[in-house]
Amino acid sequence: MFMIKQIRKIPKAMLERIKAKDDEFIENPNGNTRFYRYYTLYGKELAEVVVAVRNHYKKWYCKQVVVHGIHNKDVYLRDICQTMGFRKVGWFRDGITKYPKWYDYNWGYNDDKYFYINAPIINKEFILTLPQYKYSALNLYYHNDIFKYLRLYEQYPQAELLVKFGLSQYATSKQILRKCEKDKQFCKWLFKNKNKLKKGYYTSSIVTAYNQNRPIEEVFKFDSFKKLFDKEYNFGHLKDVFKNDKKQLLEYFIKQNIDGYCYQDYLEACEYLGLDMSLPKNRYPHNFKHWHDIRIDQYHTAKAEKDKEERKELYEKFKQVANKYMFLERTLTKDDYLCIIALSPQQLIYEGEKLNHCVGRMNYDQKFVREESLIFFIRNKSAPNTPFVTMEYSIKNKKVLQCYAEHDSKPSDSVLDFVNNKWLPYANRKLNKILKAVA
Repeated sequence: MFMIKQIRKIPKAMLERIKAKDDEFIENPNGNTRFYRYYTLYGKELAEVVVAVRNHYKKWYCKQVVVHGIHNKDVYLRDICQTMGFRKVGWFRDGITKYPKWYDYNWGYNDDKYFYINAPIINKEFILTLPQYKYSALNLYYHNDIFKYLRLYEQYPQAELLVKFGLSQYATSKQILRKCEKDKQFCKWLFKNKNKLKKGYYTSSIVTAYNQNRPIEEVFKFDSFKKLFDKEYNFGHLKDVFKNDKKQLLEYFIKQNIDGYCYQDYLEACEYLGLDMSLPKNRYPHNFKHWHDIRIDQYHTAKAEKDKEERKELYEKFKQVANKYMFLERTLTKDDYLCIIALSPQQLIYEGEKLNHCVGRMNYDQKFVREESLIFFIRNKSAPNTPFVTMEYSIKNKKVLQCYAEHDSKPSDSVLDFVNNKWLPYANRKLNKILKAVA
């Protein structure tokens, strides 16, 4: 360990190397602060020095802002602070600014876990000249957390083997290093599977795959699924239902190649239909996609029938308005698309759920009944019954108010051309003709 009073000026030769590196990296340096790192010795202690570099009025400035010893718990700081993930450097003592900032101060210190600067390294090769790190394989270590690696190398020499295997990403994992220290067979297993492991896996997945003699890809896929599932706050009900059965549920997801959202929709449909979800045939159907589609269709039908029963008067008025403006449909054309009018609130609900937008909600059925606006469905001629694009049309203003595809996305140019340049002029002509006849 070393003390603040031991910190010395940047050597002239190092300044020249930093300048050369800066000239190589920077195209337009004016006004921007850059950082670089170099390594040196303070007594017997390896130290990392971070310098801040800036150009001002054609003059180049370089100064030390962070000095960190490999065995020091603290980093020494001067003229630098960290706020909101950004680092600011004060240049008052260099004469660049007229007034000091609150972070323009003499050497202070901070815990090294709160202050790490990832910057280009000037002389990484210097570390290999030191006897204690001569065999660290640092020249093959391609990550930037040099001190973290060397500290663990001092404690676990096996870190060198991982780096030489091409597994640098695991050389700073204590879990992997402890396993290597205690189990030589594990080291052999790592070497045997090094090409697979280079892809990058959770360390916990690696240990599990070795302990259980399972393919690493299979274990990692399950662990990835589990992390995403645990992180997703929208799966609250799903997690409650399967709180004692989560492992089997996630394995089922992987086997059926589905995600939590798809299963959650299935669960909601089954519960609405009153199915017993404790039964394996309902809980884990053999062909999920097949039974998902059946249950979702049954759910939509049952929900629509219930809605229809509860709102008979609205459904009747909706049907009358739809029949009144049926002449605005455009179906007998050479175009690739059809335009058909919604016939019931039930169809709005179905359309909204299939395309994941709000046409089945937000009182569009009420606006339709009041003849404020009409809802039309744009369909592919080859699939006239499949929801594709939904359009809202203003009777009063004779213009398209909204036209959206799935998830409120913009339709293709060909659809918009059909709507705006073919259907709209056609509909307005028909509507004007009817209005003149009535007048």
